[in-house]
Amino acid sequence: MALVSLFALHFFFTALFRGLITTRTARKIHKREIGFKTLIIGSNEKALELHNELKDQAVSSGFDLVGFIHINGGDGHLMKDHLPHLGHVKDVVQIIDNQEIEEIIIAIESSEHESIRTIINEIQGREVHIKIIPGIYDILSGSVKMTAIFGVTLIDITKEVMPQWQYSLKRIMDIIVSILVLILGFPFFLIVGTIVKLTSKGAIIYSHERIGKNGTPFMIHKFRSMHEDAEKDTPLLSSEGDSRITPFGLFMRKTRIDEFPQFYNVLLGEMSIVGPRPERQYFIDKIKESAPHYGHLNKIKPGITSWGQVKFGYAENVNEMVERLKYDLLYVENRSLFLDFKIIIYTVLIVLQGRGK
Repeated sequence: MALVSLFALHFFFTALFRGLITTRTARKIHKREIGFKTLIIGSNEKALELHNELKDQAVSSGFDLVGFIHINGGDGHLMKDHLPHLGHVKDVVQIIDNQEIEEIIIAIESSEHESIRTIINEIQGREVHIKIIPGIYDILSGSVKMTAIFGVTLIDITKEVMPQWQYSLKRIMDIIVSILVLILGFPFFLIVGTIVKLTSKGAIIYSHERIGKNGTPFMIHKFRSMHEDAEKDTPLLSSEGDSRITPFGLFMRKTRIDEFPQFYNVLLGEMSIVGPRPERQYFIDKIKESAPHYGHLNKIKPGITSWGQVKFGYAENVNEMVERLKYDLLYVENRSLFLDFKIIIYTVLIVLQGRGK
C-alpha cells in the first residue's frame, strides 16, 4: 500500500509540474513570445501567401520567420519587402548553420517543382524539421504525415521511423555492450595488437577522420590492417589482392577483428553498434555526384556494422559504394531494434565463419 501511495504521489507531482511547464510554454508560443527559427524556401506567390497566413493567425503556430531563400529569378522577389532575403537555395546548408534554423517550410512555385528532391537531399541529415505545402504532396511519397496548423495546412516530411523509447534503449544497449566488449575483450585485444606490431611496421591502432551524424567529423579507430603510410596522398579504397594490406590485416578484415576498437567510438556516442558505415568526406563527395540522396544517411549515427556491410561487404570503388548505399537507405527508412538484432546476428556469423569481404 505504501508503495502504491508513493507511486501515486510521485506521478501526481511529476504530471502536475510537467503540465504547468507545458501549458506555460504553449501559451508563450501562441502569444509569439517564443518560437522556432523558421526559414521559408520560396520567394514568390506561394511563399507570400504562406507568410501572410502565418502572420494573420490569431494564435501563433510557433514559427519565428527569420528569412527566405530563392530558387529562380534575380532580385524581383515578392517576399523581399516582408522578410530578409538570405540567399540562394544552393547555400541552404550554410544558411541553416549560420542562422541556427530549426524549421524549414518549402513553399515553391509549380515551375520550381523539379528542385524539390534536390532540396530535401541537401537538407536531410541536419537537425531541422521540414514541412511543405500540400500543393506539391504528389511529388513526395505517400508515407508522410499531414498536420493542420490552424489556417495553414502543412505536410511534415521529417517523420521519425523509430520510437523515442527504442532510441533510448538502443543507446543504453550500445553503452552496455561496448563496456563489456572493451573490458572482457582486453586480453584478446592485447594479443591482436601484439601480432599487428610484430608482423608489420607502424602503429597498432589506425585513426583517421570519418563523417558522422549531421555531417559532424570524428576520428574512427581500427586495428591497422595495412602497411604504414598506405595512404599518403589521395584516399584509396581497398580491393581484392591489394598489396597495401598485410597478411594478418587480410585475416582481420575477413573476420572483422580490425573493427573492434570502434566500440570506443560507440562508448563516446560518435557511433552506434548498428548503422550505416561512416565514410571519408572525399568519398562522400564522389558518391553524391551520382547519388545525391546519400545525405539521408546523415540522419542517424554511423555504425560498426550495417545492413550494407552484411549484404555487400567492403566496397572496392565508388560504383560499389553507390550499390551498397541502397541497403543502408533501406535500414535508415526501416530501422528498429528488431532489425538491429538481425543485423548483429548475421554480423556475428560472418565473424565466426570468416566470410567478410
